[in-house]
Amino acid sequence: MLKQLEGSRAVAEAVALCRPEVICAYPISPQTHIVEALGEIVASGELAPCEFINVESEFAAMSVAIGASAAGARAYTATASQGLLYMAEALFNASGLGLPIVMTVANRAIGAPINIWNDHTDAMSQRDCGWIQLFAETNQEALDLHIQAFRLAEELSLPVMVCMDGFILTHAYERVDMPTQQQVDAFLPRFEPRQILDPAEPVSIGAMVGPEAFTEVRYLAHAKQMQALNLIPAWAKEFRRAFGREAGGLVRPYALDDADTVVIALGSVLGTLKDTVDELRAQGIKIGVLGVTCFRPWPHAAVGEALARAKRVVVLEKSLAVGVGGIVSTNVRTSLIERSVPVYDVIAGLGGRPITKASLTRVLKDAMAGDLGLTTFLDLDSRVVERVLLKESETRRSGPLAENVLRESHGLPAR
Repeated sequence: MLKQLEGSRAVAEAVALCRPEVICAYPISPQTHIVEALGEIVASGELAPCEFINVESEFAAMSVAIGASAAGARAYTATASQGLLYMAEALFNASGLGLPIVMTVANRAIGAPINIWNDHTDAMSQRDCGWIQLFAETNQEALDLHIQAFRLAEELSLPVMVCMDGFILTHAYERVDMPTQQQVDAFLPRFEPRQILDPAEPVSIGAMVGPEAFTEVRYLAHAKQMQALNLIPAWAKEFRRAFGREAGGLVRPYALDDADTVVIALGSVLGTLKDTVDELRAQGIKIGVLGVTCFRPWPHAAVGEALARAKRVVVLEKSLAVGVGGIVSTNVRTSLIERSVPVYDVIAGLGGRPITKASLTRVLKDAMAGDLGLTTFLDLDSRVVERVLLKESETRRSGPLAENVLRESHGLPAR
């Protein structure tokens, strides 16, 4: 059924169609509308049996999800930014215990300074916590990925994180095709937990493991993620047959058949990139886009195959590994280890800064001309940065000097 919905509401309705039995809720922008909408659905009696649990923190939300999942319930929660960091310890516990929890991450920057707008720093900070990470390009794909995520999590007994860009998607109203309950029930089997806490048959989970076995435990978690590399594309095909549209998969190629230059990105910026590439192709430039839907596990073979004919690769990243540069580009280079292909990092959109077609066109033409450094910050105000660095070199003292110089450069009073 076609509906005009806010992205958060679309995800909430899709999650409800997956029949979760426990929903753990703690509000943090920009994911709050998701759990608000699910609270309304549960309160109406439309989703039953389901327990909606308000908790006192994000750490508590994940802890409750862990307990619910261990007891055999289909569990769901959502968070963003600092909330994801607050539950970091519990994230490792969920994956280490092999619990099939599904969580939405409404991607948002991490402070300080405080910033509530979109980038991918939060999800990237937890890329090695053992969760499968899927990134949505559109609200339709965000909706569809959640349906696939529950099936994937429960087949592998691993938690899955569905990432959607905060505000850009969560608060945008778009037309989506909402499936029926019958369609979702046919695609998503009834939850049968692989492990369950049962007083009638007591077992221990999460017990201490010494050096003699810990490597094997971690390897098994890795092996299960490797299995996902086969399941994700297979179920994306099944989803297309069942629902009549593309969603999910490992990567999504666009105009790659004859592309000399390939731009790689995750999330909603792919739409702007495709528009930019269309305009460049109209000028006779051979360029294409590779969207990465599955970031963890990293799809080495799929990325390598998609880049087989590329002469240069530009990775557009909405996150930064301070002191290193790009994060996604590091993974891309591992997929090109047998080929000598230049890979350029372009750091863009940090803290919600707009990524425009004009800026993308400029940086992509620089890359094709060989005029781009290995790491470039899109639309960086170099004058402000140089002013701060100069003033700091002249004044050796601790304190918020850099922040005050930046505030003054934008006409704001110093603190």
